[in-house]
Amino acid sequence: MSSATAITPTRAVNFPEWYQQVVRAADLAENSEVRGCMVIKPWGFGLWENIQRQLDAKFKETGHVNAYFPLLIPLSYLEKEAEHAEGFATECAVVTHHRLEAQKQEDGTTKMVPTGKLDEPFVIRPTSETIIGAAFARWVESYRDLPLLINQWCNVMRWEMRPRLFLRTAEFLWQEGHTAHETEQEAMEEAKLMHGVYEEFLTTNLAIPVIPGEKSARERFPGAVNTFTVEAMVQDRKAIQAGTSHFLGQNFAKAANIEFLGRDNVRHLAWTTSWGMSTRLIGTLIMTHGDDDGIILPPRIAPTQIVILPVTPKPETRDAVIDACEALAKTLRTQTYHNEPLRVHVDKRDIPGGQRNWEWIKKGVPIRLEFGPRDIEKRSVAVSRRDKTPKDKEFIPKEQFIRDVEEMLDSIQTTLLQRATALRDANTKKLETEAEFREYFKDDAPGGFALMHWAGTSEEEERIAKEMKVTIRCIPKGDQYAEEGTCFLTGKPSSRRVVFARSY
Repeated sequence: MSSATAITPTRAVNFPEWYQQVVRAADLAENSEVRGCMVIKPWGFGLWENIQRQLDAKFKETGHVNAYFPLLIPLSYLEKEAEHAEGFATECAVVTHHRLEAQKQEDGTTKMVPTGKLDEPFVIRPTSETIIGAAFARWVESYRDLPLLINQWCNVMRWEMRPRLFLRTAEFLWQEGHTAHETEQEAMEEAKLMHGVYEEFLTTNLAIPVIPGEKSARERFPGAVNTFTVEAMVQDRKAIQAGTSHFLGQNFAKAANIEFLGRDNVRHLAWTTSWGMSTRLIGTLIMTHGDDDGIILPPRIAPTQIVILPVTPKPETRDAVIDACEALAKTLRTQTYHNEPLRVHVDKRDIPGGQRNWEWIKKGVPIRLEFGPRDIEKRSVAVSRRDKTPKDKEFIPKEQFIRDVEEMLDSIQTTLLQRATALRDANTKKLETEAEFREYFKDDAPGGFALMHWAGTSEEEERIAKEMKVTIRCIPKGDQYAEEGTCFLTGKPSSRRVVFARSY
């Protein structure tokens, strides 16, 4: 293992621990005193803010509007949709009392005791289909009130037993879209539209290639008729479900009584959808693009795209160098990258230059500029790109850098997508037999995505999942996956390959 790497252990030595160390080194988040919950620190939250802003713009382009609904859901609401409730039952946190009573102890301390038991418990939302459905039932009277296209940015809670920062925490941030429609066709088109929005956002904004497709019945969202997913491969060859879109049919409309007077003057049940992405995207980003020196951020979503590092070897030149750096930052901020002002930071902290440089390497800033007295004289900048090695530095005339900076950022964005796509493609294999499948996913094998013919049952799928920790990630869309063959497990005819993988 090279002593030059900023992160130990390296990815090759211990990928899970490497991930934890990158989160810490990049100052993204930390574990909270509340078991299973995290504190998202400013650099990590800056990532989420950019994801949120850019994704929200796409939602609004497709006609959706934002609203907010209660954190607490009456237990009776969940009981109305039994399949949905059972799917989340083991992850629910329940509020049973509405006040605390102070009781003095013999040792002089005070104990706070819950009192005022609620007539009906509340569940802290694991997802909001039921309470949003109740609102939709109030809002919809006629077909003229449809479609309802609502999104919510909020936190949810699912009592996670094995938490891991960003990937699985008891509380996390997300968006959840909820829509109601007049016809089945409209609702299905909506679910597929948002599935496409997620695919495009991950590929274009996060530089993460995904395989879009549909979940198997076993992996489907509780209560949904169809669940569409985008599946990403990270560097340890495992899959991550990066976003899902659900066609809910009329199941939730029936439970919540979302009815409307139709064009035929008869009352009908609405057709509904839901769809969501979460802070899990940040974990996906780390494991897709990170290296043994930290995270590498795609320029589209980096909180800071360019950091300027003043080089001040002598006190008498410090003020001039700082002024020149601030002037360069001001000039750069007048330019845009994908219709947003360039995000530029001048790091003026009084700490050694090498330390400052390595901190920004670990944080994954796309471009680092060093600027000192000699650079002022030569009207040049020392440019380091995060998609290259830490020692890779290029001296560029300042005016040329200002002119070409957008092209350089695009080059970094493109490079990250190409690298991730190459890794995924190199570790996606067409396999035919159960023996090949077992060899591919044996304990000491790296694995990857296995494209298999499948015609098994949910019970047979469950057996594979329990025995080998391998699941069907999706039934991928696209003609390249459609071909006649034989199921590797049952020998039955199959017309399409599915993606099997280990996953987070």
